[in-house]
Amino acid sequence: MRILLAEDDALLGDGLRAGLRQSGFQVDWVRDGLAAEREIASGLYAACVLDLGLPLKDGIEVLASVREAGIQLPILVLTAREAIPERVLGLNTGADDYVPKPVDLIELSARLRALVRRFQGQFHDSLQIGEVTLIPSMRRVTYRGAVVQLSPREYDLLYALMRHAPQVMSREQLEQQMYSWGHEVESNTIEVHIHHLRRKLGNALIVTVRGIGYTVPREPDPQ
Repeated sequence: MRILLAEDDALLGDGLRAGLRQSGFQVDWVRDGLAAEREIASGLYAACVLDLGLPLKDGIEVLASVREAGIQLPILVLTAREAIPERVLGLNTGADDYVPKPVDLIELSARLRALVRRFQGQFHDSLQIGEVTLIPSMRRVTYRGAVVQLSPREYDLLYALMRHAPQVMSREQLEQQMYSWGHEVESNTIEVHIHHLRRKLGNALIVTVRGIGYTVPREPDPQ
């Protein structure tokens, strides 16, 4: 899951990015409000963590601007622990949730996943298609009731396909879901991960649409 982090404090931002990556997120980090607004509008992210005290354009202005533009990306704001008026203003301006500073990374990760589930209409913490079940909060996948060990990239690819099922996703779209800035992606990377997933979860789950990309049908063919 690819998220945007907007935080101008170098020490805090570095810690948040590292912690969220350890929790399985792909994180792009910007340090001012103008950059945050630009990236939110790009449509590449599942959610945004937004500090309200950003330079160039503060978080409240960013919130107001993107909501006025009709952008519904889930946004979680970071606020000082005692700053209740700031917290209320953020929620009233369009934030979906908040986490006080100092930030508990476990809570932040859980709230981000809950926000994304709510936004996507997934009220239960699992995705199930055929005999494959994916539980985002645990990053766990089962096939025919047995836990399957996936690499982080294999999990991210499967999550993207199951979350968007039955939409056909191109290789470029999948790469955008799986990789944050600065990652070099080899030309056959997606195909290699698809091969590994089919070996672990059966050939019928992921269907190749020639010349377009890949999809997970709502009802895979029985094997």
